[in-house]
Amino acid sequence: MMQHLDLQALPEGCIANVISLTSPPDACRLSVLSWVIRLAAESDAVWDKFLPPETHEILSHSATASAAKSKKELYMSLSHSPVLIDDGTMVI
Repeated sequence: MMQHLDLQALPEGCIANVISLTSPPDACRLSVLSWVIRLAAESDAVWDKFLPPETHEILSHSATASAAKSKKELYMSLSHSPVLIDDGTMVI
């Protein structure tokens, strides 16, 4: 008899780690599977992996401050609108 693993029984951190190995679109798709997976998929731990390591350093040179409340919001914001840095001489 085959045993089935209940993914919801895994710790949220474990689920988040697995999701962080996917892609941002996959993380969004996975979040609809269950509330436990949604919590993990929307965590800063997941979205921090999708952002470049120097994100905060780059944004510190931006003329406009980000109003993002989470790493996911920051990722989405950066994906949809450019950020001017170095007194408006560069765009990312």
